[in-house]
Amino acid sequence: MARIFDVVEYPSEMMDEIVHRFPETGPADLRIGSQVIVREAQRVVFVRDGNALDTFGPGRHTIATYNIPKVIDFIGKAFNDRTPFIAEVYYVSMREFVDRKWGTPQPIIVRNPGMGLGVALLQGFGTYSFQVKDPLQFVTQVVGAQGTYNMVDIDNRLRTMLLSKLQDLLGETAAKNSVIQLIGLTEELGAGVRAKAQDDFAALGLTLKSFYIGNLKPSDKSAEELRAMGMLDMPTYTQLQAADALREAAQNPSGGAGLTAGIGAGMGIGNVISQSLQGMTGKTGNAQAPEGPSSGGGTPPPTSDVMTPTEAAAYLRVSEEDVMAAITSGDLKARKIGNAYRISKDALDAYLNG
Repeated sequence: MARIFDVVEYPSEMMDEIVHRFPETGPADLRIGSQVIVREAQRVVFVRDGNALDTFGPGRHTIATYNIPKVIDFIGKAFNDRTPFIAEVYYVSMREFVDRKWGTPQPIIVRNPGMGLGVALLQGFGTYSFQVKDPLQFVTQVVGAQGTYNMVDIDNRLRTMLLSKLQDLLGETAAKNSVIQLIGLTEELGAGVRAKAQDDFAALGLTLKSFYIGNLKPSDKSAEELRAMGMLDMPTYTQLQAADALREAAQNPSGGAGLTAGIGAGMGIGNVISQSLQGMTGKTGNAQAPEGPSSGGGTPPPTSDVMTPTEAAAYLRVSEEDVMAAITSGDLKARKIGNAYRISKDALDAYLNG
């Protein structure tokens, strides 16, 4: 014979649990007169055959046909209303679930007219909180017949909803504000997401209590990734690659054989990249390596018998990093005085002449 539960309760704080069915597996065998205990932060939903019978609030409740009107349709009036009946009892947590984390797994593309590429990639993260508003609606539409329903079961769904609203709001706001201004509007953006998401949460029987943007900043996506996203044409992509190359050269004092060889030919990486960009943008058809001062091409910069690395770079028409690379490799003779290098004009001429 099936066990009949005379007292039904779930004395749990339900910290990360939204819904708990009693019992977890199989239906509950109840009868008219059984006691149901509901705690302050809980609600109980009765379901049978997919039909919601009623919802109980905090307190001790005795099951009777007058407080669950639809029960009479299932059990009839036999046995003085003491007939056992089978129902599903769902305990629903009514506490506010706070400090839920959200973040942008992929940067959000926004317009940024008049600056850089005209678009920007934003990344952000923060927290949100929500609460069950309609227990019966949440159980019937979301939980179904699951024995337990935890935060992990709905976290991804809620975050996706919130990120969709944030992306939509950023698209609208970016039309009137620059990226710098957007970053300063986190409070306004958070309030906007709350307003936009309320209807979607209400459709699940939930209410969005808060949505905070902890940080909103430009993404550090590389040129390669931007191009893969279809955000860059080839000339722009080449320019960004050139900027990356210059940055890497500046961070590498030794330069390497390629840079040293470039100086030996009277051409540094800066000039190579510059000419490459000119070719991509159509400024010149076949860019030639800049000629040294002895070749008569152009007006050479003012020189003196002893030069600093900066003056030597101007004389050679290369970058200062290229000069330092040649000094470090020993190809260009220089004298170190304190923390500074000095190069004679004769040493530079000898270097150029091989």
